[in-house]
Amino acid sequence: MMTKFHRLLSMTTAMVVATASLAYAEPSAELIAAAKKEGMLTTIALPHDWCGYGDVIASFKKKYPEIQVNELNPDAGSADEVEAIKANKDNKGPQAPDVVDVGLAFGPQMKKEGLLQPYKVSTWAEIPDNLKDAEGYWYGDYYGVMSLLVNKDLVKNTPKDWSDLKKPEYAGQVALAGDPRASNQAILGVLAAGMAGGAKAGKDAGEAGLKYFAELNKAGNFVPVIGKSGTLAQGATPIVVMWDYNALAAKDTLAGNPPVDVVVPASGVLAGVYVQGISAYAPHPNAAKLWMEHLYSDEGQNLWLKGYCHPVRFNAMVKAGKVPQDLIAKLPPAAAYEKAYFPTLEEVDANKAAVTGGWDKVVGANVK
Repeated sequence: MMTKFHRLLSMTTAMVVATASLAYAEPSAELIAAAKKEGMLTTIALPHDWCGYGDVIASFKKKYPEIQVNELNPDAGSADEVEAIKANKDNKGPQAPDVVDVGLAFGPQMKKEGLLQPYKVSTWAEIPDNLKDAEGYWYGDYYGVMSLLVNKDLVKNTPKDWSDLKKPEYAGQVALAGDPRASNQAILGVLAAGMAGGAKAGKDAGEAGLKYFAELNKAGNFVPVIGKSGTLAQGATPIVVMWDYNALAAKDTLAGNPPVDVVVPASGVLAGVYVQGISAYAPHPNAAKLWMEHLYSDEGQNLWLKGYCHPVRFNAMVKAGKVPQDLIAKLPPAAAYEKAYFPTLEEVDANKAAVTGGWDKVVGANVK
């Protein structure tokens, strides 16, 4: 049975379900041959513990052993991915990314700047219309909600909401999982904090979120260190604001050392969508297209789900009986997500402009 959270995209989009023949389409023999001839795929900003990407990459390699996967800068943020394409426009070497996985706001930006080329995967019709560019320049891949990853050894009382983080007991403990001037995850973390205070999603919540983090910073609660499972375990960042799928993957990786809590705040429950795109200057355009076919296949979508990310075809796949029940059973309780808000592209863009443009002036913490 699908939960309310699992139906969220259905409720907010006009999903067009593909025909059976389209949903089961495979990459053409011509595309596979062309990709194998190129012999390489260059990715960027894909940590293996992010959204199950380790398994996703491994499955692609197993399926196409003739194609080498060249992984650039796994810890890069969305803005770094944009800059990597710009910096390598005339470079066909191994430093030029073929594909990107960026925050929703970056897709239209990259299309406008001529940094992407269009491609529609075989399962295109099962991607909700408001989560893809009609011409195929970018398309949603997965989504999650903003959460708190908490080191229980160091944090006596697990915070339940954004307002809790202002308490003196959390001095020197709160961090973002990225630089809010460049990381989509961190930029939307600021938005969630602003929404928790009652501000409307978009510019208003972005500005409110900046004030919130300015207060945390002034109180000494904010730590200007990019939070990860490693920094959390070491005690440098005992509380990290990050996507639920990253927090849940970290919990699995840490395996109780230290014990952690993953908390979806009681207010400001923000859902975030990421998107895929192929570089307009991709040195290996056919391998890039084949990679997209892999990501949007039933196998690729379920591997993302295994990594706690809700894939963009989730609703259509559940309806068709293509999602294993054991994966659904591992998802967090639906009740925690019932208030999840999916911001519009315009709201995401307005928030991004407010946060990236105002962080230094309003908060003044150099996150690195």
